[in-house]
Amino acid sequence: MERETDYITGDYVVVRAEENGVSIIGLTRGKDTKFHHTEKLDKGEVLIAQFTENTSAIKVRGKAKILCRHGEIHSGE
Repeated sequence: MERETDYITGDYVVVRAEENGVSIIGLTRGKDTKFHHTEKLDKGEVLIAQFTENTSAIKVRGKAKILCRHGEIHSGE
């Protein structure tokens, strides 16, 4: 039997910085969306993030390659 939260957890996102200073911002889930975590990546660094019960969105600022189940996406172009 699936838990109620199974549909919102488990998805991973891989972000590879293509320049120095790429910002990754985690946004909360719920009635009020807020920033809850930030990371700065330099060129070549990789962050693997997971959507959770608390994380509903991930914002990427800067030039980066993003890999997820939907394919490959390029930001900052």
